[in-house]
Amino acid sequence: MFARKLAATVTTAVLALTIGALGGCSLSDGDLAATGGDSRSFGLGYLNSTAHVLAFVAEEEGYFADEGLDVTLTQFSSGTELVSALEAEKLNAAFVGSVPAIVSQSSGHDVSIFGGAMSNGHGYVIDSSYTEGLDSWDVTILKGKTVAVPRTTVQELELLQILDHYGLTYAEDDSADVKLVYFESQKDAYAALANAEIDAASCYSPYTAIAVDAGYSIVYRCADEEIFQNQPCCRQVALTTALQSDPDLYEAFERALIRAYDTYKNDPEATIAAVKKYIDIPTDQIEFELYEGYADSNPDPDRIATTQLKEDAVAFGYTDDYDIDALYNTAIYEQALADVIAADPGNGTYQALSEHFAQAD
Repeated sequence: MFARKLAATVTTAVLALTIGALGGCSLSDGDLAATGGDSRSFGLGYLNSTAHVLAFVAEEEGYFADEGLDVTLTQFSSGTELVSALEAEKLNAAFVGSVPAIVSQSSGHDVSIFGGAMSNGHGYVIDSSYTEGLDSWDVTILKGKTVAVPRTTVQELELLQILDHYGLTYAEDDSADVKLVYFESQKDAYAALANAEIDAASCYSPYTAIAVDAGYSIVYRCADEEIFQNQPCCRQVALTTALQSDPDLYEAFERALIRAYDTYKNDPEATIAAVKKYIDIPTDQIEFELYEGYADSNPDPDRIATTQLKEDAVAFGYTDDYDIDALYNTAIYEQALADVIAADPGNGTYQALSEHFAQAD
């Protein structure tokens, strides 16, 4: 097994560039503080993904405003950038991939997970010339191929695990069954498919829908692989100290997301329209990603599944071990869910979330 440990930190120069670039998207003088009146500013970072649907719906349907939050949504390219923005106090919260969050925590970054954004919803695609004439295929189709991979992501860890599961070796050169070429973001990894030297690439929403429409074939979806069932993807992440010092703020944020989840589950038309304002792709691609059954944008923290993912990553040699419980906050979600249930006790979606929380956390 080829094990590799990753650091969540990047070079000082890169961090300086990242934080400097954030200056243009900083909140106003009321950064991370009350804006006056009954409204409080709240900076939220997200990725170019339909998976972050709850934020889009909460903003467009007025759920954030109902909670007294004036939310600024800012798109970033990677989990590393999002963690840097949290530490620079440019954001109150961010939707960060589970693996970048775990690697950041294991490397000493004082950020905590307090909710979920998506489970499953990712996999790999390949040039359809390799599947032409085939009725079915599996991960072994990647043997002898060059694969574009976004570094320090759940997609990377999953690929390493599933290649190992299927008995395939991998390396960043031609010495193994599968050659890996690393990129700093999912967007860059997908764009690399335009290069004739790249045969396959990682995909999460919305890139899977875009790839299928472009004629690529799906190698695998994590939801279809037994070893990746209920795989936590993006998590809600914030500074540990912020969650501890201002739980009311985060409970308000969480209540809005829980209400958005109800809309996502029961009003596809409004949900797709909200997502379209932030992820500008055809509506049929948005529908494909949100409602094909390969992902669930559930706000639950899913502590048990994420802890298992951390244990798997450590056992695989991907990152160092650490006490994840100290950096996991389920109390905010639990209180927020109790609040929305109290306000609407007959809501079936909220009751289902309560049952999920009892089993998952």
